[in-house]
Formats: sequence, structure tokens, C-alpha cells
Amino acid sequence: MAVEIKVPALGESVTEATVAKWLVKVGDAVTIDQPLCELETDKVTVEVNASVAGSIADLAVEEGATIQVGAVLCHIEAGAGGATAAAAPKPAAAAPPPPPKPAAPAPAPVAAPAPAGANLAASGPAARKLAEETGVAASAIQPTGKDGRATKEDVLAAIASVPAPSAAAAKPAIPAGPRSRADREERVRMTRLRRTIANRLKEAQNTAAMLTTFNEVDMTNVMALRERLKEDFEKKHGARLGFMSFFVKACIAGLKELPSVNAEIEGDELVYKNYYDIGVAVGTPQGLVVPVLRDADVLDFAGIEKGIGELGRKARDGKLSIADLTGGTFTISNGGVYGSLMSTPILNPPQSAILGMHKIQQRPMVVGGEIKARPMMYLAVSYDHRIIDGREAVLFLVRVKECIEDPERLLLGV
Repeated sequence: MAVEIKVPALGESVTEATVAKWLVKVGDAVTIDQPLCELETDKVTVEVNASVAGSIADLAVEEGATIQVGAVLCHIEAGAGGATAAAAPKPAAAAPPPPPKPAAPAPAPVAAPAPAGANLAASGPAARKLAEETGVAASAIQPTGKDGRATKEDVLAAIASVPAPSAAAAKPAIPAGPRSRADREERVRMTRLRRTIANRLKEAQNTAAMLTTFNEVDMTNVMALRERLKEDFEKKHGARLGFMSFFVKACIAGLKELPSVNAEIEGDELVYKNYYDIGVAVGTPQGLVVPVLRDADVLDFAGIEKGIGELGRKARDGKLSIADLTGGTFTISNGGVYGSLMSTPILNPPQSAILGMHKIQQRPMVVGGEIKARPMMYLAVSYDHRIIDGREAVLFLVRVKECIEDPERLLLGV
């Protein structure tokens, strides 16, 4: 009996995924819980496992295809051996190679006014997505599906057989003509995560009235405290004492005093959040992700360091879940770990503010009327001016500065 393997529920607001990689092929014998494929969403990459033992009867979708939650990925012939599955009657349903149909007839030229074209709105997600990404017009697609619906192959055929001025217009960054040094270039399709990062950052710039304010903080006292206690801290708590826990605590102190920095705009309402879920930006080989440290205000320094350490490990290993990335009321990004001296961080929608930390560098400062070398860090807060006034942004950053320069304030809660 053939068992359907479907795209599982992937979390709140996630309705589709891309088949990033098949880990099996038709005819392979599989065991229960064996990984079958990797699905890439706009948040994380997840594996889909076999629910029964048997052999792969067919692969219903090809690598790179976009598929809806609940759609069929493949069929497993329960209890069958690999050789049996290879002869299964469904290989025709296996994902055919995606080459276009260069010889496909075009009943009407694109410019003809009569044809209605493909019904893209009702077409499958793979065809609709491909048409949107390439910019091919619906009138150029000759649908073969039911009720004028286009298949992915129909879209590929239209791209191959019709000159694509509309596609060029949709992607102005790609020159229409040949590239003079194409032999020394490499083209790699953007991953779903990278496309989502690009879209969300551009959305933040287009939607929010984004502004950045700067300050600098003297790290002398925090560095001395950390140096003095880091060994005892690690022995007692089993976690390394870093600077991030100090900044998380300092930011929460500022957020409590200035609630608008922890709020967001939803429609024509302001949503003030009386909880503090702090996102910590983490760079991975796949791109930037922002896992969330939940209820950070009730955690002590050890709890914060352990939580951030665990999220960082999961991010680097590709094990973050949707829950790890969902929500967040405020974000901290530390470009200093890469050597950044100053930057203007971009908002992480729908949040209204983000703190940028930077490299600690010795600079001459006037202290008590004398010039001394001090370990200084530039801080930047980008904020949505629609909800946060300049006064509030500056006061928030000053509050963070005060807490870091006088860390006893954090320990005593003053």
C-alpha cells in the first residue's frame, strides 16, 4: 500500500516551502523516521522523515520546487523492498527533469489580443511563483491544465519560446544583453532564506520612518568586572561570561523606562508589550537569523548566557525551530564580532527598534581633566520614528550607556 508523505505544518504564518534537497531516490528502501528531504522555508530548514518503512515509489515534486503545506511530497510503498519500488506503476509521477519545451507550439503570438492567457491566480504555487520571479506575462503562457490553469512546464515553455522584455523589466539589475566577462562569473540561485532576508530588510526601509541615533560607551568597568569574575562564573554556572548578558540587561532596563521602544504598530493601533523577548542576531553560513530569548527580563546573567549560547549553537548547526525565530520585541546585533566600528542596523519588522553593538577600540578620552586611553564602543539605535520620538530614542541609548558604564546598577536594579 502506497503511503503519502506530505509537507508538515511548519509554524505560524508559514504556508509554503521549497524542496531544497532530496535525500532519497525512487526505489530506495527507507526505515521509519529516516530523513527523506530537506525543506527550506523563509525561516529555517527542516527535514521530513518517513512515517513508515518501505521503499520510495515516486517523488511527486522536484528539487527547487515550491510546495504548499499539506501537499504530497512522495509515496512510500509500505513494506516493499527497493527493487519492488523501482517497478512501481507510479514512476510517471516522479518529478521529471525541468527542461523547458523548446518545441512547444505557440497557438497565438503574445501580442495577439484574443487569447485570455493562463489563469495564474488559480494555478499551482510552483507555476505562480516561477511566473512572478521571471516576470513572464500570463498572456504569453499557453495553459494545459484544467480551467486555464498553468503548470510549471507551461511557464518554462513560455520563457523559452517568447522574447522576455517583461522578464527583463521585472529584474532591472540583470542586463538584457550578454555580459562581457560571463566566463569569469558564477550564478547561484538565491536561497529562500536569503530572498526573505532581502525582502524583509527592504520592507523595513520602505515601511518604517527609520532613523538612527549614536552614542559611545566606556567599557572599562564592565571589562574589569568580567575579567575579575569570569572564572568563578564559569565554574559555578558552566557558562562563559560574555558582554551580551550585560547589554541584554541594560536594554531591558531601558525598555521598561521607555515602553514605546518595546512596542509596534499594527494597523492604526500601537501595541505596547509588557514582556521582553530579545532577539539576538546570529550570522550563519546560510545567512542572518535572529533567534529569540524568551522572557529575558526574568533571567539572571547565567540564564541569559546559557540561553544565548544554546541559540547560537542551534543556529550554526541549522537546528533552529520556527518557535525559536517567531516573535521578539527588540533585537540586539553585534557587528563588533566581525570588526565593525560603526554601522546603522536595519529594523527587524514588526519591531520598532534595534541596538547595534560594535568593536571595542582603545581611544583617547578626557577623564578627570586628563587624556587617557579607554576601551570605547560605539552604540547605535535604529528606530521607527512613527512610534518612537527622538527624545525617547536618545534617552533609551543613554540609559543603556549608564548601565554598561556602571554595571552595579544592573546588579542592584537601579
